[in-house]
Amino acid sequence: MFKKRVVIYPKDVVFITGRSERYAQILLHKVRVFVNKEPHQFVTISDFALFSGIPEEMIRKYII
Repeated sequence: MFKKRVVIYPKDVVFITGRSERYAQILLHKVRVFVNKEPHQFVTISDFALFSGIPEEMIRKYII
């Protein structure tokens, strides 16, 4: 069975952007603030797409 994820992790952001893992962590923190999430809540692919302006379909190609 093919599994799809809805959560994006720092390593995914590293792969997409080519930046460092620390940069990815900071970026995900900014996404949480942007979409008004608590620090313990996950960042979804939709949240990241909204913040970054990268189409959700393009992000899914990279992480699935």
